[in-house]
Amino acid sequence: MIHDRIVNQAVIETDRFSLRPLRRSDQGLIELYAGDERVAKMTTSIPHPLPPGTTEAFISRALSEDRVEDVWAIDGTQYHGTEVMGLISLVRMDRNQSEIGYWIAPAFWNTGLASDAVNALVNANPLGDRTYFASVFQDNPASARVLIHAGFEYLGDAETYSLSRGSNVPTWTYSRKL
Repeated sequence: MIHDRIVNQAVIETDRFSLRPLRRSDQGLIELYAGDERVAKMTTSIPHPLPPGTTEAFISRALSEDRVEDVWAIDGTQYHGTEVMGLISLVRMDRNQSEIGYWIAPAFWNTGLASDAVNALVNANPLGDRTYFASVFQDNPASARVLIHAGFEYLGDAETYSLSRGSNVPTWTYSRKL
């Protein structure tokens, strides 16, 4: 049996789930959820429809030793939940800063899962950052509330390109000093 190698990335435990590095076996659930148009259209980087091989390539990048983004699966199996309920990540920036990103599978929307995951990652601060940044699409106020509840402060408006929408989308940008 071949086991995936976990590359120096912290596992973060909570009362409800674990944030753990991705595994190749996560591919099916990630494809199922990321292939949902409702999820894809709230991200910058998930195309819709999801082309074959996209998830496999994403997981390979997440497992690479020279990656610039650490990605965690929100895994509820220890607590009688689903193996992948969403993903959360930190993209490393310069000067001890990272950008946090996340998406939650629609079955877990409005359950507090996103808030719990963001708070767990912020409190663990696995990269030893001084500042986190995040941005959300302005038509996704629920995600903005998640950031505000986690202590993020509004910085301003911007826009960014969304693959699934095929256009620039207005965003709200936030930061949190750690």
